[in-house]
Formats: sequence, structure tokens, C-alpha cells
Amino acid sequence: MAVAAIVFDMDGVLIDTEPIWEEVRRAYIDELHGRWLADTQDRLMGMSTAEWAEYLSTDLLDGRRTPAEVADDVISRMAARYAGHLPLMPGAVETVRTFAARYTLGLASSSPRRLIDVVLDHMGVTDLFKTTVSTEEVERGKPAPDGYLAAAAGLGIDPKQCVAIEDSSNGLRAAHAAGMTVIAVPHPKYPPAADALALASFVATDGLTSVTPEVVAGL
Repeated sequence: MAVAAIVFDMDGVLIDTEPIWEEVRRAYIDELHGRWLADTQDRLMGMSTAEWAEYLSTDLLDGRRTPAEVADDVISRMAARYAGHLPLMPGAVETVRTFAARYTLGLASSSPRRLIDVVLDHMGVTDLFKTTVSTEEVERGKPAPDGYLAAAAGLGIDPKQCVAIEDSSNGLRAAHAAGMTVIAVPHPKYPPAADALALASFVATDGLTSVTPEVVAGL
């Protein structure tokens, strides 16, 4: 099938916020005298808001704050950090605009709706996306395919005609499970697992700027 749509992930692909998420969550857990486990960051990447709030509340804080309180606390801190500085990935705006000229665009992100809207507005690309999905709006977060399937449904396009651009292990697994062709843009600090990377049809080792319409056409 010919490619009809590009579905972007956001954190780690369009904005370099994975380090900020880790920093904010670590500081929050430390302030409340919780515990940060060796695999915590890997587990968090791709979780929906409800999933990571439950995990922090139950596994790391032993119920000191409810999941609803955890979500509100952390998202408020993230919004404050975004207001101070939004670290866009090199070439993010240009890449979105280039693909929008040729394909229908969607977005499937683990970020809450509040932050998705802030980022796309700051980038000036909100109107270029036909549909955007937060995993807090579907039943399961990544690596489940729910977010990507919802994005394809919102686009009105078969997932097999969509190319997903992802950076994390769980994101790559989610897009692949949805039936999409996957492009991996590995984050240097948070590289995906080898088995997840193997699901990608193209690995952009030089970053997002090396993901072009010509690359997509050659998949």
C-alpha cells in the first residue's frame, strides 16, 4: 500500500523532553521520600497519564499521594518548565512542515492533552495535524497499539498506509503492533532496546533531520 499519512510521536521526536520528564519525576519522588528504581525511567516511557500516575503513587510513593494528585502535581511542574523553555529537536518544525506538504499528519503521544496543545501551539504547527491523540484518551498506553489505532481512525486511513516516527522502545512496539511502518529516531540518552529497534524499517541514526519524504518513499 502507498503511504498516505505520517504519525509522529512527540516527546523524544519533536521535543527533547524525556530528560525533563525524568528530572521532574525524580525530584518529585525525592521530595516525597519515595524510591526511584533502576528500571523506572524505561518503564515510564510510553505510559499513559493514568498509568504512570498509578505507578508513581503505588510503586514509588507507597500511596503518599493519590494517582490524581500525582498526575496534577507532575503535569503542573512540566507545564511550568515548558513555559520557561521548550527544547525542540533540531529540525522539528521544518520536518513537520515538509511532510505536511505531501502527507496527512497525525500525532500519537503519551503526553497529556494539556502539554500536547502547548507544544504544537508553540511550534506553530497545530493546524498541520488532522488528528492528535493523547494516550490518556485511550484505554491503554504504549506499548499497546491503542494510541496509534486511534490516530489512524481519526485520520480515516488504514494503519498499513501510515508511517510512524518514534524514539522509545514502547513507542516502536506500539506503532508496529498497530500495523504501521515504523521509523526509529533513537534518543542518544534513552536508546531503544535492540528488539524494539529491530521493528523499524528505517533507523535515523543522524536524528530527525535525516527523516525525509524520500526516505519514506523508499520504505
